[in-house]
Amino acid sequence: MTYLAAHAGRVGALLAQHVVLVTVSLAIALVIALPLGVLAARDARARTAILGVTGVLYTIPSLALLGLLVAALGLGQVTAVVALVAYAQMVLVRGVVAGLRGVDPALVDAARGLGFTARQTLLRVELPAALPVVLGGVRVAAVTLVALATVAAWIDAGGLGVLLFEGLHTDDPQKILAGALAAAVLAIAADVALRAAERAVRT
Repeated sequence: MTYLAAHAGRVGALLAQHVVLVTVSLAIALVIALPLGVLAARDARARTAILGVTGVLYTIPSLALLGLLVAALGLGQVTAVVALVAYAQMVLVRGVVAGLRGVDPALVDAARGLGFTARQTLLRVELPAALPVVLGGVRVAAVTLVALATVAAWIDAGGLGVLLFEGLHTDDPQKILAGALAAAVLAIAADVALRAAERAVRT
């Protein structure tokens, strides 16, 4: 706590970097995961392939994936974002698939009976009905990315992991504690906020 109190400005700057890294990665991951999830929910073969590939990506150790990406993309935030986007896919895609497959078929039939096209049915009926489950996947992905983003400091991506690695290299437990505490608070805040959003869309 001594380091945190004495260097609040630096911790705040690293926290801001961490938030940006996680937010950008999560946003990009969602743009990719939504169409993949829709496709997987519609087609059994596609579902097997998509969930298989995203599952394999999720099982690769974070340091190993970062090492492979550094060899191809170099050090920095771009490499970290690519890694975080890849890791988020399994959770996000599964959330979309589970949400869409859990929609009451009667709602879909009613929409079609009203003359909705397949796209209108998806956008105006299925996705809104699936939103609570999708948000659940977003919440899990966000908390996961907060943790994984700390490792990204190893490749010069910034964020709260800088404090952890500096503390380990200099044997400074105060730095380690400051980084770990800030990351934990951020993860808890993301979880609480997204749980509230889940409850709001369920009502």
